[in-house]
Amino acid sequence: MTVREINFDGLIGPSHNYAGLSLGNLASARNAGTVSHPRAAALQGIEKMRTNLQLGIPQGIFLPQWRPDGRWLSALGTNISDAEPAIRAAAMSASSMWAANAATVSPAADASDGRTHLTVANLVTMPHRSHEWPQTLAQLKIAFSDRDAFVIHPPVPAPFGDEGAANHMRLSENHACRGVEIFAYGQSGGPFPARQHLEASKAIARLHCLDPARTLFAMQSEEAIAAGAFHNDVVAVANENVLFAHEKAFADKERLYTDLQALLPSIQIIEVPDRSVSLADAIRSYLFNAQLVTLAEGGMALILPTEARNIASVWDWLEQMTSSNGPIRRLITVDIRQSMANGGGPACLRLRVVADPANIDPRFLVNEAKLDDIADIVSRYWPEEITPGELADTRLIAQIEQSWLTLVDHLQLSGDLIP
Repeated sequence: MTVREINFDGLIGPSHNYAGLSLGNLASARNAGTVSHPRAAALQGIEKMRTNLQLGIPQGIFLPQWRPDGRWLSALGTNISDAEPAIRAAAMSASSMWAANAATVSPAADASDGRTHLTVANLVTMPHRSHEWPQTLAQLKIAFSDRDAFVIHPPVPAPFGDEGAANHMRLSENHACRGVEIFAYGQSGGPFPARQHLEASKAIARLHCLDPARTLFAMQSEEAIAAGAFHNDVVAVANENVLFAHEKAFADKERLYTDLQALLPSIQIIEVPDRSVSLADAIRSYLFNAQLVTLAEGGMALILPTEARNIASVWDWLEQMTSSNGPIRRLITVDIRQSMANGGGPACLRLRVVADPANIDPRFLVNEAKLDDIADIVSRYWPEEITPGELADTRLIAQIEQSWLTLVDHLQLSGDLIP
């Protein structure tokens, strides 16, 4: 068995729009009501996937969800034409593109039953995301259908909020080794809700058959949430034995660091001081919402949004870090401006799964040629632009539905993913 890091990116869907639905997401609020560009957004995301492939990292894909979500609207006693604007926007949201919120993943090496566990996130805190999990679960069951290798869990029941891998980190000597899993949770954050509940995190740890001695629960700092770190992956990211975090990411960082050093003596903690990069600059640049990946030649790279280069305090600190003899050696920037404008950076767009690619349904794995085909469909079918006022337009809805059907049919999943 060859265990690899596989990043499953959410393909940005044809209904991608800026309705400003996400309380606590500063970029989403700032760009509410502006014109979105779904075609450009999806093509940007595809180019980011190519970056991983060019680094020799296996790449997977999750499909956009069927929009508008008629089943959800029906359960609310309405339809896309008659729904009030906020409900209509929620039914059309393309937020499933942020695959970091699809599920929490524990590799087989960490589970007592020797299988990789995935629990689909319930996302109950935000109405526009709360109806994603049924379609996400359907894709997970197909992609990871090998029951000898994977266990797929339904969502933790409400009211315990679970936001998936965006609030979960794993550290280990290498991806194949037994690891230490960290569940970050919140309690409050000024005017913004804490989205990950401790009760949900503890339930997932039990369901995933994790060793309690190697499972840590770390509270997000109230200051970080209030500053706009609505998920932990906005202020911290981990890969193998490296934790890269902002000084103010955690409520009790001393205890967390001490526990980690005891469980994983080789750990390297890279902490960015607030005096060098403020929380505001870290969140505006999505410095920590980067993909931290291991390079084939050794060392690690940070895959960052281009916005990180535009903030002097951030880029100066990064250049100083990479010029030292530390584990992070390369900085790679990607243009995902359409996603960033709605509050999602490189790490938001991907769910990291540590597993043997041979055990995964190949329809959900991509190479350059497959991405070429998907890019061609996007270029021909995705809307060029959408304004929030168009979300009930029947012609736009027909175009969005046809886009989805064309993609799913091309990937030979039309018989499995019924809208």
